[in-house]
Amino acid sequence: MKLDILGIGVHPDDIELCAAGTLLRHIDLGYRVGILDLTEGELGTRGTAETRLKEAKHAAQVGGISMRANVGLADGFFEHNHESAHAIIPFIRKYQPELVLINARWDRHPDHARASGLTSDACFLAGLRRIETVDPLTGQQQEKWRPKNIYQYIQDYTSTPDIVVDISDCFEKKMKMIKAYKSQFYDPNSKEPESPISSKDFLDNVEAKDRVMGRFIGVTYGEGYHQLRPIGVPNLLDLT
Repeated sequence: MKLDILGIGVHPDDIELCAAGTLLRHIDLGYRVGILDLTEGELGTRGTAETRLKEAKHAAQVGGISMRANVGLADGFFEHNHESAHAIIPFIRKYQPELVLINARWDRHPDHARASGLTSDACFLAGLRRIETVDPLTGQQQEKWRPKNIYQYIQDYTSTPDIVVDISDCFEKKMKMIKAYKSQFYDPNSKEPESPISSKDFLDNVEAKDRVMGRFIGVTYGEGYHQLRPIGVPNLLDLT
């Protein structure tokens, strides 16, 4: 299955919170999109890894995502090294995305920035033919593949985006995907410890952030990204 866009997050729910609207928007435009989670989020304050995986699967079904896979790196303890990059490369080569969305380059959670650098490197290394990998499902030798571009989505630490995607028509569905993670967010009946994302007003903050991003481009809701390299266009009016 070849993808147009692959959203990569270190924790299940990273994509939903920060980039699901973008994926939904492009599904509506006829593109094929997928999600790759680097860890199972097993160190999360609430729920279990098993619960998180079920929620991730449900969220993907709600959004009509073409595929979702998990690399299986260690939550909190994965390193930006050869072994971790080599675990990601087979997925990039298998799904051959034209565009990849990755974690923030700097954020409250240290996993986010570390995953951002790791994923960016893996995308580059996947294009080197002398690095040999096999398909994780079939065991067949893989060909090199390098995405055309990578964008970092904005997470907890707000910043001025380089690019904003209009998600106004997809915002409500994005929130349905987020709410698939019932174990992670506000539940007045939960007996589990509180976390930064389980507060009563957290989802209001998600909406507020998307409203702020939308305001940059004069729409109701948006999702912002940072680019890693300049964008080339044949016509400046294409950017208006």
